[in-house]
Amino acid sequence: MHRADPDTPFSEPEIYDEVAYAYDGTLEGLLSAIFAAYERHENPTDVVPESHLQPRLGQRVAAIPTNMNHAARVLRGVKRACGWRAAHAVKQASCSDEPDAGTAAYRFVRYAMDEQKLRACDRCRKRASCKGRGGTGPCPKMRGRALSDITHPAVERLFRISRSISQECEHMRQFVRFQHLRGESEGGGTSTEVWFARVSPKASVVPLVMDHFVERLGVQPFIIYDEVHELAGVYDGGDWHLVATAGQGDLAGALPDPTADEALLSEAWRAFYRSVSVGARYHPELRRQFMPKRFWKSLTELQESPASLRRPTS
Repeated sequence: MHRADPDTPFSEPEIYDEVAYAYDGTLEGLLSAIFAAYERHENPTDVVPESHLQPRLGQRVAAIPTNMNHAARVLRGVKRACGWRAAHAVKQASCSDEPDAGTAAYRFVRYAMDEQKLRACDRCRKRASCKGRGGTGPCPKMRGRALSDITHPAVERLFRISRSISQECEHMRQFVRFQHLRGESEGGGTSTEVWFARVSPKASVVPLVMDHFVERLGVQPFIIYDEVHELAGVYDGGDWHLVATAGQGDLAGALPDPTADEALLSEAWRAFYRSVSVGARYHPELRRQFMPKRFWKSLTELQESPASLRRPTS
């Protein structure tokens, strides 16, 4: 297969038969499947995680192994040709629970790369002074234009998925509540306390919000546990990593007890929440719109006060 650039694995795919690509559900797996489609000169009908695969009648299934080098090349190619917004949208699609998210990402990449090929530099008046690739590659001024063409079917679906993931990330940044847990010391050393948060997002967005909380909490270790997708984001004060908890049981049950002042601080937060609320302006429908009810069970301010801290009623 001829390639103008070793970092760009894209060439025009050819349709041989109806085939579905199955990958492991990760971003790297999705990018590897996109690479395989161009390398094999195939145009898969579906690109889906193995857990969501439902083959159609007469459809051939190809299991695509994850290749980190191939994934990196695809991501570099999309970012260089289509801009960082397009590459970020593909990343967001890999975190979605929608069964067609992988297919939407593949179709968008194919459409975006084809659009860039059509924008030749031969008749461009600024070809000699172009700061892109010397007048031979994707026009730098057209980067990101493909993602803006939301009327095209290949863009519209990815745009909706990306917008939904962005909204879920914003909900996570707003409604994550941490508990202060005791640290366990080894060999008589100093114990390190940790902050723990349990979340139930409708997409696996913990990898997308970890940088935000690292910036907010600084060197303080914390854990964000996604009980729906059985994934934990763990920050040790220096770097963060992801831990799959599938088959490990309830992670929260294996954690240390809260610190002595955790109950007092939680009650203080609930008291503040009640003090700033205005009963005359209570609007339950608007509240559910801006604060989805699925987050309420994890919000400290909406939980009942412990019996030991409740004031006696007269």
